[in-house]
Amino acid sequence: MIRINLLPHREARRKERKQAFVAMMIGSVVLGVLIVLLVSGVIASEVSSQTQRNDFIKAENAKLDAQIKEIATLKQEIEALKARQQAVEDLQSDRNQPVYLMDELVKQTPEGVHLKSFKQTGQRVVLNGFAQSNERVSELLRNLGNSSPWLERPELVEIRSASIGQGRDAKKAFEFTVNVGIKRPRDKDVAAATKPVAGVIAASAPVPAPKAQK
Repeated sequence: MIRINLLPHREARRKERKQAFVAMMIGSVVLGVLIVLLVSGVIASEVSSQTQRNDFIKAENAKLDAQIKEIATLKQEIEALKARQQAVEDLQSDRNQPVYLMDELVKQTPEGVHLKSFKQTGQRVVLNGFAQSNERVSELLRNLGNSSPWLERPELVEIRSASIGQGRDAKKAFEFTVNVGIKRPRDKDVAAATKPVAGVIAASAPVPAPKAQK
């Protein structure tokens, strides 16, 4: 006997497939939402960590900027203290300059030269006097420039013919004005320290071998 199934099996199967598809779609959406939430959470965590790092770096940079400003201020204060110390040392050393100046003028003034007056302004001294001849003035300039450890860079400002005395006692002479610099002790020490170096360099220079005599 033949049995015929009259139930709507096709519709039932289609309904089952539709339900399975809907379930799969819902599962996919849920899985996608979970993945998006997970990725968003990871990204938010990384962004938060990077923001914290950036804030830390900014704070450290601000501290470094403050320290740099303090160092710059300290350097300025140190330079100011050095300048004050140097000024005090210069004042202390300048108190002895008149002694050095008088001693050097006595040593370096040649015969035939009479100093009438001198005036110091800063580190320059203006000398006024009389000389028997131009050669005596030249000798004075050479002595001041080459032979004196305390005086330097002499300059002849003026020289003119003049007469000393009156009547029969009048004598012809040359009145001159010389401008010369006076060294401070520290400048003198620096100049003295450089001289041995030059001597050592000259001594260390290779000596040429003597030529063979024919």
